[in-house]
Amino acid sequence: MSAADEILDIVDENDQVIGQLPRGEVYAGGLRHRCVFIQARDAEGRLFVHRRTPTKLVFPSLHDMFVGGVVGAGEAYDTAALREAEEELGVTGLPDPRYLFKFLYDDGDGRSWWSAVYEVRCELPVRPQAEEVAWHDFLSEDEVERRLGEWEWVPDGLAAYERLKAFRSRP
Repeated sequence: MSAADEILDIVDENDQVIGQLPRGEVYAGGLRHRCVFIQARDAEGRLFVHRRTPTKLVFPSLHDMFVGGVVGAGEAYDTAALREAEEELGVTGLPDPRYLFKFLYDDGDGRSWWSAVYEVRCELPVRPQAEEVAWHDFLSEDEVERRLGEWEWVPDGLAAYERLKAFRSRP
């Protein structure tokens, strides 16, 4: 089955399921669905950063500081977070990612999804999926901050990153 054929839940502005369609139709119609964003850190606390492959349906060839993806129809956010983290990092046996918060991403141009943000420590050697990840490295937060103005980043990842920084700075 191709990625475009994967069945996703369509959700409303309150994250309630209102239907199901194949991913390709969801994307083409700009229908609201669910995604997970997982910030992965290595044993030294550096962030996993990667560039998406040019074959990705959404945001091809852009950099991202999260692993993650869509939540399948009927799948829980927590289940999707572990599945996506292990798939994209190319590992098995990760601890369960820790849920942090959820927000509604909306680019104002017909792309909108509920986004659950997680974090996970990955002390295993990574072997990212070649179909998903064209380049990767673990970078310090300072290095990521320096690269924000230099590299082209996925816009939903940037939105999640900014919200995560604000979340962590709260008393």
